[in-house]
Amino acid sequence: MSSSQAVKDALINFQQKYLNAFEAQHQSLPRVEHDSDWPSPCEQEDVPDMTEVRWLPVECQPELDFGNIESALELNLHPDIKAYYGSFYSANLAARTGEGDLELLFAWSPKDFERLLENLLGHVWMKRKLRQPVTLFFAVTDMNDINLTVNNETGEVWAEKVGKKPHRKVADSLSEFLEMLEPVV
Repeated sequence: MSSSQAVKDALINFQQKYLNAFEAQHQSLPRVEHDSDWPSPCEQEDVPDMTEVRWLPVECQPELDFGNIESALELNLHPDIKAYYGSFYSANLAARTGEGDLELLFAWSPKDFERLLENLLGHVWMKRKLRQPVTLFFAVTDMNDINLTVNNETGEVWAEKVGKKPHRKVADSLSEFLEMLEPVV
């Protein structure tokens, strides 16, 4: 199995654990405030603005394209990060490891995916300017200014303070990291 398929499978497993935990605790699907400026294919019903809407992760068909950002950066992004961001639209998902709480970041919609690509582009340019290894963020932690990133060369998951070099390896791969998460609802 390819590493990108392993990431997609690990995401499906975590999403299901998250949805099951949410259902057990709240007897409903997760909810988020609807904003007509940011509609999403994840929304499961039509509701007025500023009203909570039930949502589910939705598979992107076809998977989202990273060609523009790769051309702009003259860099091939690691297949794991492309599988992570390119496979599903979703609200961010709260999770926990033995080391603390975090929030997995996702694109909520095609419009949000474009914004995400701009943020990734800015992140890579900053890393290059600082002459640091290229990493790509995918989660924020409950620790001050610590993000979780994927090393673009190796696919390893690292903890990284904003603007600094990665300082602690967390997992050998993104799929391995996702498999050790517990949902927080």
